[in-house]
Amino acid sequence: MNAADSLDILFSPEGPLAANIPGFRLRAQQVEMARRIQAAIDAQRIFIAEAGTGTGKTFAYLAPALASGGKTIISTGTKTLQDQLFRKDLPLMREALKMPVQTALLKGRANYLCHYYLRRAAVEGRFQSREEVGHLAAIQRFSKHTQSGDKAECSAVPENSPVWAQVTSTRDNCLGQECPDHRECHVLAARKAAMEADLVVVNHHLFFADVMLRDEGLAELLPACNTVIFDEAHQLPEIAALFFGDSVSTSQVLDLTRDAKAEGQASARDCPDLQTILSALEKAAKDLRLAAGLETGRFSARQLDAAPGFDAAIRALLEAFEATAKILKTQAERSEGLEKCWQRLLELEARFKAWRQDAPTSEEASAAKGKVRWGETFGQSLQLNATPLSVADIFSRQMSGHPRAWIFTSATLAVQGRFDHYQAEMGLIEAETACWDSPFDYARQALLYAPTGLPEPNSWGYTQAVVEAALPLARAAQGGVFFLCTSLKAMRRVHELLQQDLIEHWPDEAARPPLFLQGECGKNELLERFRQAGNGILVGSQSFWEGVDVRGGALSLVVIDKLPFAPPDDPVLAARIEEMRKAGRNPFMEYQLPRAVINVKQGAGRLIRTESDRGILMICDPRMLDKPYGRHVWRSLPPMRRTRERAVALAFFSPVLADGNVLADSGFVCGAKAGTECAAS
Repeated sequence: MNAADSLDILFSPEGPLAANIPGFRLRAQQVEMARRIQAAIDAQRIFIAEAGTGTGKTFAYLAPALASGGKTIISTGTKTLQDQLFRKDLPLMREALKMPVQTALLKGRANYLCHYYLRRAAVEGRFQSREEVGHLAAIQRFSKHTQSGDKAECSAVPENSPVWAQVTSTRDNCLGQECPDHRECHVLAARKAAMEADLVVVNHHLFFADVMLRDEGLAELLPACNTVIFDEAHQLPEIAALFFGDSVSTSQVLDLTRDAKAEGQASARDCPDLQTILSALEKAAKDLRLAAGLETGRFSARQLDAAPGFDAAIRALLEAFEATAKILKTQAERSEGLEKCWQRLLELEARFKAWRQDAPTSEEASAAKGKVRWGETFGQSLQLNATPLSVADIFSRQMSGHPRAWIFTSATLAVQGRFDHYQAEMGLIEAETACWDSPFDYARQALLYAPTGLPEPNSWGYTQAVVEAALPLARAAQGGVFFLCTSLKAMRRVHELLQQDLIEHWPDEAARPPLFLQGECGKNELLERFRQAGNGILVGSQSFWEGVDVRGGALSLVVIDKLPFAPPDDPVLAARIEEMRKAGRNPFMEYQLPRAVINVKQGAGRLIRTESDRGILMICDPRMLDKPYGRHVWRSLPPMRRTRERAVALAFFSPVLADGNVLADSGFVCGAKAGTECAAS
């Protein structure tokens, strides 16, 4: 029996998947996608596949990967998806196939409990609250029975608890073979399991960190690997740029001073000068953050250099590095920990020097080398970056060498069915491509609503106009609303306006739809509260545009405030635009618009998650219809019915029209010829 016949049997209504998975049904798109991936694996080719929501792309790549007989690495977008794939999807597929395939889960070292740092944290007791003390006690209990040491399995302690930073290691502070707990190391155990497995599940950050740093275990896995599969592959250009560039942060300096002080207390108590000089280094790092300004954001190197006191602050930090190195060197031989801290200090000093090198002309010099220098300020830290203007050539070089299959898949890679933009960004010009639409009946299940009368997106009062336009639909839907905003400022304003309206229209707080705001708690917890409420309204920004799955009546209206164009003054985008213009290219049509389209598709994908879901996608930005380029946006969306009439949108939520067969398209026109119906491609 050939591979195609095997796949037909596997996915058939009478096949093993249907027998083992409740609710499984035959999808022609899924079978065809699995066949194409099988062919790419057999021929060791590069294949890019877009599969709409509901296609079942996970099983479509798992089946040929498991049946290939070779070693496979699957990289996912997030650790949450990584866990879902490894703990849910893979066991189902492996059981259905009755194949004894050995699988492994591999994450970055900061995800694994470290015996050495757990002991040190218990002894030093550097905690800010009773809650943190409770978290440490829970982690100590977890350490006694865990086999993997994966902190995701310790449900008693939130993933964002500050205690985790004290009980896990990093690339910088791991003692390696000098560690007294080297034999019991969870990181080494995870790497060993990955080496022995037929299929290894990683995430994109780990994959690229390893490609660049050769640190996390994949360096040994890749040479023996026959197939690499990237799920959620639309995230790769940004992640690759992050890791193919250079960056250094003041938070790394603060981590170093914290660790060096602790090591000094343990091994060099008779050297008080060490604690003093480390405090001076800590202050210099904090002063550099303050010199960059109070606002958080992304700034070009030129903007940072122009900030009052910035140049003096970075010079002071380098002088503090030099002074600290002299003393730390004299104490390094007293313990492995102090030796490691000295090495880290020298590396950080070199990276800060490299960023500042030839300061007056470094921006032009970096651009000539294909990089842009910039910085990003956070609440307590400053990160300095040198990012490549393009990752295409770098990634192509990483793919060359040992022949293997490379599979890239996502629900959002193409613009109007074409992959030109993605292929150019990733250097995949010779790749084979295919696009499969969602099997959902969007014409019956969904409506795209573009309201009339809204002002220009950059005008004063635009956000208020968006909320006023969306409120009638939110009330008709009786909750179950996502407001997806393109900026944190807009998100906070939308939340403020909704809060005012809810208080006015629902004086009885018990009857009022619950209002949720991104950042109130962790993302997963916030989503679970929203699902449980059933009639909630959630206001979020970028992190809620993708990777969110809310099914059924808990979500029936998704509101997008603006087309998600990246700010043109973003230092990396501005440099890329300038580079493309110099080459005689059109950066808006070739780069900015395709990226915005893919982001809109991600946001739209939150609405319909199953065959029984119904809902409205409301895109408020008038440019989608008033500008000729807007058609690229809505023609790339699933084939929903479309309207500009509020009455038609409100009627969609009428129980009388619940079967979705009455409404028709109404007045949905593009900017090319006002008043003319535009056919979807």
